[in-house]
Amino acid sequence: MTITQTLGVVFLLFALYCGLDPFNHSPVANFPDFEVKKVDMPPWSQLPNDIDHHNLLQNSTVRFLKQIQGPESIVFDNLGRGPYTGLADGRILLWNDNNWVDFAYTSPNRSLCKTLPIEAATPFSYVKTEHICGRPLGLRFHKKTGELYIADAYLGLMKVGPEGGLATSLTTEAEGVPLRFTNDVDVDIEGNVYFTESSEIYQRRNFMQLVFSGDDSGKVLKYNPTTKETTVLVRNVQFPNGISLSKDGSFFVFSEGTIGRLRKYWLKGEKAGTSEIFAVLHGAPDNVRVNEDGDFWVAIHCRRSMYAYLTGLYPGIRGVLLRLPIPTKVQYLFQIGGKQHGVIVKYSPEGKLLQILEDSEGKVVRAVSEVEEKDGQLWIGSVLMPFIAVYKL
Repeated sequence: MTITQTLGVVFLLFALYCGLDPFNHSPVANFPDFEVKKVDMPPWSQLPNDIDHHNLLQNSTVRFLKQIQGPESIVFDNLGRGPYTGLADGRILLWNDNNWVDFAYTSPNRSLCKTLPIEAATPFSYVKTEHICGRPLGLRFHKKTGELYIADAYLGLMKVGPEGGLATSLTTEAEGVPLRFTNDVDVDIEGNVYFTESSEIYQRRNFMQLVFSGDDSGKVLKYNPTTKETTVLVRNVQFPNGISLSKDGSFFVFSEGTIGRLRKYWLKGEKAGTSEIFAVLHGAPDNVRVNEDGDFWVAIHCRRSMYAYLTGLYPGIRGVLLRLPIPTKVQYLFQIGGKQHGVIVKYSPEGKLLQILEDSEGKVVRAVSEVEEKDGQLWIGSVLMPFIAVYKL
């Protein structure tokens, strides 16, 4: 057999392997109706190029290593106690008297759920049981009542009293459509709750397919505690994620994760009911949190790679690549430029970049889901990490 014939056979076998994908390596192998959409991103030249040349996040202190898995959101209560955080196994814990204690849970089926030894747990250990055991993501305390509001990815919008226990469901639907992927939450002084639904098609356990698809069925919603009605404020968002009210309550900022952008939605004044671009980011924003000065800390899960940028603009190419028998983990690494890279930025209420912190080598803070500022320190959580990082400002 000649070299040309050999190469021809190899090519045919490779094509056959790609076509059959016998090991279901393709991230969309089990999604026959998978559809890709264009990502409405600005020109590459207009993306911010600010960099933390000193990799200051590497100076963070790692706390609670291998005591907790996947602390997405971090909060402190009205008395300053905490941190509280929601974990991959469905529990919400409180750090009290130098020990983690169970504080609350979202699923009434908690007796069916188990917590694995932390040494054996991974970010994906509980994916198969999340819909049963719950997955608390966004957490916020009501400043007046001390109640904890919870965005559970599967169980919807919930709250629990200051003493904890089983959370109460507030809503599992919006305008007659069931919630599929509740993500983050904030609550104003009157008890109005603002929250995000990342997709009405994909659930959290399929968040990679949500990212890859460019799905634009996400929403930003409001729950009225008086009428108990849930209304949609913003529709057709590509992966809405974090949300945070401004210090004066006149607007909120939410993340457009797939696009890499923050958007401001006005609640008061002449612009009430309208939205505008707040900031453009060079990465995928996760949660947003306001500090006492009224500035916004934004967790950027990862910087955007050129690969992710180009495949975002050209969905046809992305669709072909995603159907190749390349494992999801590898496709994900392509998206983030080959390695995890945590980034944190701070913006003024007007959308001016004030500070940037990062760990470009992923030595300490490999990924960031949320940043909570308290007493001159940043408490950094991630859905992927088995610890909380603390950075001293």
